[in-house]
Amino acid sequence: MTQVTAMLVMFVLYGVLPAAGLYLGYRGIKKVTAPKMLEYTAMPQLGYIPEKSLPVEVKTALEQINRKGKKLRLIYGDTNNDGKIDDKDTINETYIMIQNLMDRHIPQAVADYRRLYDLDVTEGARADTTKIKHSDVTGKQALLEVLKTINTQFDDLLNASYHQDGQKLLATNRYLQARFDHPNMDSTMQPLSNLSKETEAIESPTLSSANVKNPVAEDIKR
Repeated sequence: MTQVTAMLVMFVLYGVLPAAGLYLGYRGIKKVTAPKMLEYTAMPQLGYIPEKSLPVEVKTALEQINRKGKKLRLIYGDTNNDGKIDDKDTINETYIMIQNLMDRHIPQAVADYRRLYDLDVTEGARADTTKIKHSDVTGKQALLEVLKTINTQFDDLLNASYHQDGQKLLATNRYLQARFDHPNMDSTMQPLSNLSKETEAIESPTLSSANVKNPVAEDIKR
């Protein structure tokens, strides 16, 4: 072994390897000690939120909204039923409302609460216990009311979609039964597309001023 080779081996053994071990150890410790971050995939504007900065009730409500909102976007946004929302779909008022709630109003409400949370050095004690001036609720309760209003609205939309699609199935069955019972009366049969129009009378619920208990909902359709 030449002197240069020996120096190179010494450099690797006593320089590179210890440095790599220290770096990997630092990264491992940092990863283990880093706070757990929450992510709501259907609401990317929320970003990553430290788990400890949100109460359990708020996290539960956001998880429910995230799950329901993902379904509602497809139900009301994927109008041509091709499994994706694109330029081929017809955008309606209900879809825009859902989009505004998940992309703008919910992230804003959570951000407002987190500012209240960060005002106190005792990690949210004020936001959870101190009532907002000229009101009878704390910051935590105010956020929960916002999320409850949205959660209830999403439940109404899911129920409306269920009954609307159910009526389409009933109309299809009536058409097929009539056709099979009277095979020679096709010329006088009401087309299936016309029978399906019976379901159009079922309107999707929208947020009304009577249901809104917080300022964030006043601008939902804008």
